[in-house]
Amino acid sequence: MSTKQKTILITGATDGIGLETAKMLVALGHNLLLHGRSPEKMENTLSALPNNGRVESYVADLARLAEVEALAKAVAEKHDRLDVLVNNAGVFKTPDPITPDGLDVRFAVNTIAPYLLTQRLLPLMGTSGRVINLSSAAQSPVDPEALVGRGRLSDGAAYAQSKLAITMWSRSMALSLKDDGPAVIAVNPGSMLGTKMVKQAFGVVGGDIRIGAEILTRAALADEFADASGRYFDNDAGRFASPHPDALDPQKCKEIERVIEGILADITR
Repeated sequence: MSTKQKTILITGATDGIGLETAKMLVALGHNLLLHGRSPEKMENTLSALPNNGRVESYVADLARLAEVEALAKAVAEKHDRLDVLVNNAGVFKTPDPITPDGLDVRFAVNTIAPYLLTQRLLPLMGTSGRVINLSSAAQSPVDPEALVGRGRLSDGAAYAQSKLAITMWSRSMALSLKDDGPAVIAVNPGSMLGTKMVKQAFGVVGGDIRIGAEILTRAALADEFADASGRYFDNDAGRFASPHPDALDPQKCKEIERVIEGILADITR
């Protein structure tokens, strides 16, 4: 593990794996930029962490792409360097699946918002930086119509497609950047861990969320991930592994990235 103090942004840091990862990283002495959607939950998060001057908070609804832009701008205004971005925020089930931008909220939060945030923060990240994208063992072929908000999917289908989509753009971005940017790595933190999402989706308590937090901490800091750009780490297997075959097809990955770029061109112009 790297002992050098790093500046690390974690989205979805007010509960579950994100909060547990924040606790681990702040205990190791790193500077944390924590994102959450709820001001109240953010206050609770800050009170749960050591008040050592190394923790900042940012509130934004990642289902609204204008707020993703504002989040990136707020971070860039305060920092000229970001060592690690952990795109952890995620949605599985919601009573209102359509965002104000007309997108399925699973694709918006799980796939498109992290892409936009990463693109906006790339100028702060050097070649030694890392982008850690939360994937999942649940990966299903992506319907481009659903990705752009023109198809309606079940909760499970939308989630699984959104997680393959983030895995695919992780690989495509890594191939594009090569050695000119941070490592971009997709990580399945572990299946059926005891997060709010798992409880909502499956009605079970789930496993120890520290399993997920430990692998995200390793992905952020450990040497084994320094040269892993474009790869997929499956924490269920405890190793780098093959994702869904679509994520190993450069043309399919590039197409997903092109569709996302088209969405952003329409919404953020």
